[in-house]
Order: sequence, then structure tokens, then C-alpha cells
Amino acid sequence: MPKPTVKRRKPKIRMENMFERKKTDLRNQSGFTLLEIMSVLVILGVLFSVTIHQFTTLSDTAYQKAIESAVQELNIRETLTWYDLKISNDGWINDADVFNRLDTKLGAGYHWNPAAGEIGGSLHFGPNTIALTRNQSTNKAAGSWQ
Repeated sequence: MPKPTVKRRKPKIRMENMFERKKTDLRNQSGFTLLEIMSVLVILGVLFSVTIHQFTTLSDTAYQKAIESAVQELNIRETLTWYDLKISNDGWINDADVFNRLDTKLGAGYHWNPAAGEIGGSLHFGPNTIALTRNQSTNKAAGSWQ
């Protein structure tokens, strides 16, 4: 035989109980305290300052490497110009001829105006500057930049 079903009635909720319930719910909510938020902000500030310092150091190193690469480029150009003159019909005449045929345009951002017979001048790229010296080319060897 089946069991008889009993209808259950919903309990009446009084308004007072409802307000008390909401107050308790608000107290049980979880979140971050002001101390936790401030701690996270301090940690982020320290990380940001370290990152900025590393970025500026990296930028300075990049400028220095760009100048070093430009000096290597000048040496390659000097050697190629010297060989070009050596195998030409006229041959190597003098150092001034090699220097005058040398392409000294290194690209955007580089500032350098060398003149024949000078020691080499200063090469500028960004905030960095390097004083260049040039060993003159001879009949037996190409000149070089340092």
C-alpha cells in the first residue's frame, strides 16, 4: 500500500527575520582588506621601478652596441674600398684617395663628419659618443678605424 502524502506548508517568513538574515549575509561576504590592497600596490610599485631601471640600462647598452657596430661597418667599408682601388686600372695611389671614395653615411641617427687627414672625429649615436682614430691605408694594407 502506498504511503499517504502529506502536504507541507511553507513557513511564514516574518519581515524581522528577513532583515536579520540580510545583515548576517553581508557580514559573511569575503573580500580584500585595505591592508591587503596596499600590500599589493607596494609590491607592484617595487616591480615597476626595477623594470624601469632595467629598461634604461638596456637602452644604454643598445646605443653602445650600435656605435661598436658602426665602427666595424667602417672597417669593412674601408677594406672593400681599398681592395676596389687595388684591383682597378689605376691601382692604389694614396690614403687620401681611399678616404675620399669611402662611403661615410652610416644611417639615420648617426652624426659624423670626418675629413681627410683628420684623426677620425667623433661618432655620435643617440646619447653616446665615441672618439675615432684612423690608421691610414698603405700600399700593402687597408686603413682601419678604432
